Amino acid sequence: MMLTFLCIGVAAGVLSGLFGIGGGVLIVPALVFFSRFPTKLALGTSLGALLLPVGLLGAYTYWESGNVNVRASLLVAAGLAAGVFIGARVAQVIPTAVLQRMFAVFMVLMAAQLWFRAHSS
Repeated sequence: MMLTFLCIGVAAGVLSGLFGIGGGVLIVPALVFFSRFPTKLALGTSLGALLLPVGLLGAYTYWESGNVNVRASLLVAAGLAAGVFIGARVAQVIPTAVLQRMFAVFMVLMAAQLWFRAHSS
C-alpha cells in the first residue's frame, strides 16, 4: 500500500508540474480506485498531501523562469484558504454518493470546456 501511495504522489507531482493539476483530478480518483478509500477520506487525504511545501517547489521552478504572478498567486491563495474551509465543511454534510456524483460531473464539465476551447497551433 505504501508503494501505491508513493506512485500516486509521483504521478500527481509530474502532472501538477506539467499542467498545474493534481489533487482533485488525479489524487482523489487514484485513492478511490487503487486504495479503495471512501470519497471523503480521499478528499481529506488529498488536501493533507497538498499542504504548502508540495506546491512550493513547483512554484519556485516556474518563478525562476518568470512564470509566476506572485500578487495573483497570493490573492488566489487567500480565496483558496477561505473556499477550502467552506467546501470541506459542506462536504461533511453531503451524502457520499451525491458528493461522488458531483465530483464526476465537475470533472466531465471541465474536460468538455478544455476540449472545445482548445486551439490548434
